Amino acid sequence: MIDYISGKVEELNPTQVVIDNNGIGYRLEISLQTYAILEGKSQAKVFVQTQVNTRDGSEVSYGFANKDERALFQLITSVSGMGAASARMVLSSLSAEEFRQAVIAENVNLIKSIKGIGLKTAQRLVLELKDKILEGGGSDSNVLFTVASNETVDEATSALVMLGFNKANIQKAIQKILKDSPDAKVEDIIKAALKML
Repeated sequence: MIDYISGKVEELNPTQVVIDNNGIGYRLEISLQTYAILEGKSQAKVFVQTQVNTRDGSEVSYGFANKDERALFQLITSVSGMGAASARMVLSSLSAEEFRQAVIAENVNLIKSIKGIGLKTAQRLVLELKDKILEGGGSDSNVLFTVASNETVDEATSALVMLGFNKANIQKAIQKILKDSPDAKVEDIIKAALKML
């Protein structure tokens, strides 16, 4: 299985890139996010995800400018009814971080504004991905949300909810705090979150 390809950018358009590696051209389907990052570069390293079409057995390789976008692509395609083409459309419409924040905040309207994503699909994405994203899924970050024990996170969250803050905002704040201080204690998380909320 190919993890990444690096080489000369032979061809580039908003949906595909051809990377020449030692005289072999690899054609990869890409998102607009990856296109924007690769545009103007003569050399590139592209992370690869190969999807097999279950109907006809054909293989399509997708390329990503970074591991973070690839991890999110893999997470999106794990949702029932979300194929690779739909996942690419999501990543062409929103950055990886914008999509994660939309799911955490349960912003169904933003998600259903993506071409080809209806209300039910948007709701399914939120339902199936919110907990996974909060636990660090769909991200290449080495510091996961679960570094602090779930008990610590739950305690801090319920304390902040009792103080009247919105749960989605609390989760965003706690995620940021734990990214900077993975071993933070409950009281430290609450104090830091109060400054952010």
